[in-house]
Amino acid sequence: MELKLKLEAFEGPLDLLLHLIEKNKVNIYDIPIVEITKQYLEYVEEMPKEDLDSASEFLVMAATLINIKAKMLLPPEVDEDGEEIDPREELVEQLLQYKMYKYMSIILREKQVDAGHIFYKQPSIPEEVSSYTKPIDLDRICDGIELGDLHRLFKDIMKRQANRVDRVHAGFGKIEKEEITLPDKMSFLQDYARKNKTFSFTTVIENATSKMEIIVTFMAVLEMIKTGEITVSQNGLYDDIVITSKIAA
Repeated sequence: MELKLKLEAFEGPLDLLLHLIEKNKVNIYDIPIVEITKQYLEYVEEMPKEDLDSASEFLVMAATLINIKAKMLLPPEVDEDGEEIDPREELVEQLLQYKMYKYMSIILREKQVDAGHIFYKQPSIPEEVSSYTKPIDLDRICDGIELGDLHRLFKDIMKRQANRVDRVHAGFGKIEKEEITLPDKMSFLQDYARKNKTFSFTTVIENATSKMEIIVTFMAVLEMIKTGEITVSQNGLYDDIVITSKIAA
């Protein structure tokens, strides 16, 4: 029966070979080279002779198939390990690679078609939703920190501050300072937390000049824990409290 094929159905000689293998339902690893070569040559004879560029590619593959067919009629060659060399091995490797790339191109083409049917909507989230802030879990922030620990640390800090009094100049008189407010101290701590992601409580009060300033600083720390701007931790009973900032730099 004469084989009738159209050139435009194939993109090249490997495409034609793959079609013949699938059409004959043969194992690509065990190509019946005689029959496939026969069908391939029938196709080449039907090719338009005017298309020299395509014809040359198909003729090169025809010569390759004839060469493989001739080798299979001769006694098999062996490699260094004494194993028989299959003349079809290189052709099979080319067909497998071509088949893989062909299927990949089909998948990419399908994805491109699917992408053309996808449309994106501009975000239109209500302001109430976009401005929503998840409630702060105070129990989680203060996990492991007891009020008694903070109280003991506060007393220890006040005691250290008292020991730093300059006895020589203490009797020169009292200089009244401008009142320190909680918002001012919180603003100071927020700026400090932006620049220093981790620091100790002692660090922020080491330059305090009065008990009032230490108290206000302590209150500011508690307020910032409540708002979730910082978290605190303490390794030991009398260790300093380590403050970790959650404020973006």
